[in-house]
Amino acid sequence: MRTRRLYTVFPFASRLATATGAALVSSPGETAAIPSWDLQSTASVGTDLGTLSRTGLDTASWHHVSSSKCTLMGCLIQAGVYNETELFYSDNLLKVDDKQFSVPWIYRHEFSLQPAAGQHFFLQTHGISSRADIFLNGQQVASSSEQAGAYAGQTYEITKLVGSENALAIQVHPTDYYRDFAVGFVDWNPWPADNGTGVWRDVEVKQTGPVMLEPLRVVTQLGTPLGISPANVTLKARAHNLENSSITVTVTGLVAPVSGGGAVIWTKALTLPPLSVTDIVLDTVVHKPAIWWPRQWGEQPLYNAKITVTTADGGLSDAACSEFGFRSVTRTLNSFNDTAYYVNGHPFQVIGGGYSSDIFLRWDTARWETQLRYVLDLGFNTVRLEGKNEHPELYSTADRLGVMIMPGWECCDKWEAWSYNDNLAVPSPIWSAADYAIANQSMLHEAAMLQPHPSVLTYLIGSDFWPDERATALYLAALRSLDWPTPVVCSAANHTCSAQTGPSGMRMDGPYDWVPPSYWQSTPPASAALAAPFAGFNTELSPGCGTPPLASLSKFLSPADLDALWRDPSARLFHMSRAGSSFETRGIFDAALAARWGAPAGLADYLLKAQLMDYEAVRAQVEGFTARWAPEEAHAPPGGGRGRSATGMVYWMCNAAWPGLHWQLWDWYMRPAGAYFGAKVGGRLESVVWDAVGKAVWLVNRSLHGRGHRQIAVDVLRADGRVVYRRVIPVQAMPNRSRKVLALDWALWGVRDVVFLRLVLTDGKGTVLSRNVYWVADTLNELDWDNTNWYVTPVTRYADYTALNRLAPARVWAVAVRDREDGVAVILENKSRVPAFFVSLNLVDRRGQDVLPLTWDDNYVTLWPRERMTLRAKAVAGTKWEPAAVEVEGKNVGKQTVPLSYGPSFAQKSN
Repeated sequence: MRTRRLYTVFPFASRLATATGAALVSSPGETAAIPSWDLQSTASVGTDLGTLSRTGLDTASWHHVSSSKCTLMGCLIQAGVYNETELFYSDNLLKVDDKQFSVPWIYRHEFSLQPAAGQHFFLQTHGISSRADIFLNGQQVASSSEQAGAYAGQTYEITKLVGSENALAIQVHPTDYYRDFAVGFVDWNPWPADNGTGVWRDVEVKQTGPVMLEPLRVVTQLGTPLGISPANVTLKARAHNLENSSITVTVTGLVAPVSGGGAVIWTKALTLPPLSVTDIVLDTVVHKPAIWWPRQWGEQPLYNAKITVTTADGGLSDAACSEFGFRSVTRTLNSFNDTAYYVNGHPFQVIGGGYSSDIFLRWDTARWETQLRYVLDLGFNTVRLEGKNEHPELYSTADRLGVMIMPGWECCDKWEAWSYNDNLAVPSPIWSAADYAIANQSMLHEAAMLQPHPSVLTYLIGSDFWPDERATALYLAALRSLDWPTPVVCSAANHTCSAQTGPSGMRMDGPYDWVPPSYWQSTPPASAALAAPFAGFNTELSPGCGTPPLASLSKFLSPADLDALWRDPSARLFHMSRAGSSFETRGIFDAALAARWGAPAGLADYLLKAQLMDYEAVRAQVEGFTARWAPEEAHAPPGGGRGRSATGMVYWMCNAAWPGLHWQLWDWYMRPAGAYFGAKVGGRLESVVWDAVGKAVWLVNRSLHGRGHRQIAVDVLRADGRVVYRRVIPVQAMPNRSRKVLALDWALWGVRDVVFLRLVLTDGKGTVLSRNVYWVADTLNELDWDNTNWYVTPVTRYADYTALNRLAPARVWAVAVRDREDGVAVILENKSRVPAFFVSLNLVDRRGQDVLPLTWDDNYVTLWPRERMTLRAKAVAGTKWEPAAVEVEGKNVGKQTVPLSYGPSFAQKSN
C-alpha cells in the first residue's frame, strides 16, 4: 500500500515526545518530532526496508542517538564513535573513512499511537539530505525520487498504515554537492566526510481530525503614523477536508500580544466540499499596534496568531499558529542602481555578517542565541544566511532579539548549476525537470517557515549567480502563493538578472583575503574599472581576518602546526580552507605582517601582531561603510556633490563552521579577539572615525533618535608621549546619516614614523559615545588596483609600523572587581609617560581557562599617559559565570594576572 502525499509544505511546529511508551501524539492538532534514532549502515543491515521497518527488530548492535535530528557524522559523534575534540585536532578530520558513507544508511525509530475512527495521521519531513526512501510498518511511504532535496519538506498521509505500535525506517542516500540539492560549504572549510547526509531536520508525526491545516500565513498592513493608527491583520491557511463528504466547521482566529492582554478573537463558519482544499482567510484590525523594530532602533514586541478549526460537535480538528510582528520592509534601487532597504519607512543601512552552520549541521539554540548577542554587541544589525536556512528556532530567536536575517540559496554547487555559470565544477550544469520540481518544493517549504517572522529582511533566490528564467518563475510563484512580505532579490552579486526580478543592486566583488586598512577608504582609479570598496551594497567581503588567540589555537593545532603558523607563510594549513582553494595559506596576511610590523620573533610575537592586523583591518572595513551612510533624502556631505552611499555590507564571516584560522569575528570556542573588537569599535551607533586616505574625521550616526549637540576631542600623541595636537570641536548630530566634519591633514603635517590619534565623541551631557585610537604612519599602503582579482588587491608598498616595536615599556595598574549584577569591572591606569599600546583583557577561571561566552564594552585599548579607564565584562544571558582573574597584557605592557575582588553589591547578594 502506498501513502498519499497530501502537499509539499508544513511548518515546524512540533514538540519532542519524551515519555517512554506513551503515544507520540494523542490528540487532534498535535505534532511531535521523532525524538531519537537507531542508526546503521546498509553495509551491515542490508536494504530490505520492508523488514527493517517492522516492529520488534533487534537493534542492539546499531548506533543509538538521543537527538531528533543529526547528519551521519553528527549522529556518530553523539553515539561516541567519534570525538569532536579529536576530530578537530590538527588534520585528524582527514582520517575519517569517507568510504563508509558511499552506501545508504538507515535511520530507525519505533513509536506508539492511539488510532481511532475519525483520526488522521501524517508524516512530515522538512528536508532530508539529500534523498531518502521512507517506510512505515513494512510499507513504502515515499521513494528517494519523491523525498529529495535538503530543504524540500513533504507531508505524507499515513492514516492507513499506522497502528498502536509503529516502526519507521528512513534510508538516506549518499550526498553529492554537485548533483544533489544539499547544504554545502564550498571552500569555507574542509567538507565533512558524509557531505552532510542524513536526517538533518526534524521528522514529525501529526494527528488531526477530519480537517487539516497547512502553515499559517500572517499578512499585515501598517497605518501611519506607526503605532497610533490601526493595522490590518489577515490570517491565512489552506484547509484540507480529508473526508468524502462535505463538512461544516467553525474557524476561529486569534491575534494577541505575546506579553499578554489585548487579544482579538473572532469566528467564521465554513462548509468544506468533499476532499477539497479551501484557503481560509480571516481579517481583523489591531488598534494601536506595538511596532517591531531592529534592535538598534527600538523594541521587539511580538504577537501570537492562531487559526483553529472545530467540527459541528465542538471537537478540535486542527490548529495552525505562529508569532509575528508589526513591521514593514521595502526595497528600492537608488540613482546608482544600488539596493537600499527601508524598515518601517526609514532608510536602513545593513551592517552585518555571514553565518555558517556547524560543519556537521548540528543545531544548538543556546549557541545561536549567544552568536546573535555577539552580533548585537558588535553594533551589527543583520546576519546573512547563504543557504544555511537552518531551523525555526533561528528566526524565532532573531525575532526576539531584533536582528534582521537575509536568507537565500547557496552558491557554487547544484543550486547554481546553470549553463552560464562558468565558475562551477559541475559535470552537467543543466537542471532536469525533476530538479526544477525539487527547487520549487524547497522554495515552498522555506517560504512557509519564514513568512511570519519579522526578522526576515529579504530573500536572495540566487547567490553568486541568478537562477534561470524557469527557476526564477517557480521561485516567485511559490513566494507569491505564500504571501511573501519582504523584497525578493535575484542574487547577491552584480550579474545580469531576469527581467522578472530586475537588477539585484548588490555587489560581490571581494576581497576575501587581507587588504590594508586604507583599502576601505580608497577610490580605485578609472583604469581599475572598480567601484569604491565602501560604495553600494556589498554582500560578502572582508580582509580574511579572525586569528584565534593561543588558548584557542592550542585546542586544535599540534605543536608542529603552531610552529608552521608563524615560521612558514607558505605552509598549507588544514584549518584555513578546503584543499585546493585560494585560501590554504596565510601567505598574503603573513607578508603584510612582516612588512608592516616586522618579522615575528616567535609564536607569541606573531599572534600579537596578528591581533593588531585583524583589529585595524576589520575596524577600517566597518568604518568605511558606516562613514559613507548617506541616504538619498539626506543632505550631501560637505566637500561637494552627492556621493554614492554605502547602503549595505555583509562581513565575511561572523563565525566559522569549525575551529578555523580566518573568516571569523569570534572563534569556534566563542572567544572574541582582535577582529571582534575592531568591528565593535567601528560598529557603534554613534562614533567618530578617521579616514587615513582623506585625512578627515567623519561623524557617524546610525540611530533614529540621536540628535543635537556633540563634542569631538582630537588628540595626537607621539610614541614618546609628547602631545602633537589637541582640539575640541562642537558638532551637531543628525539621525541616521553620516558626514565628514573635520579635515586633519595639517594637524599631522610633519609626522615622522608613527603617532597615535585619539578621537572621543561625547554628547551634550558629557557622556562618552565612542572612543577610538588609531596608529598613523608617515606613509600609506599603496594598492595595485589594476591587478585586483576576485579575492584580493595586491599591495606594492606597505605602511611601516615597526617603530612601535621600540615603544618604551608602559606600566599599567589594574584592579578587577566582581559584581553579581554588573559582571566584572576592570579599572586600568597607565602609570607611565608613554602610551600603553593595544592592551587586552581576558577573563579566566580558577584553572586559568577562558571564561566564555562574554562581552566586553571595549578591549584591545590604547591608554594615554596617566589615563584611567574602566572596562566591563558581562556574561552572555543564560551562561555560567565563574571568573576568578583577569589577564592583562599589551604590545608594550608586560602580562599580569589580576585576581578578582568583590564589590559591595556582590557581597550583599551573597549574604
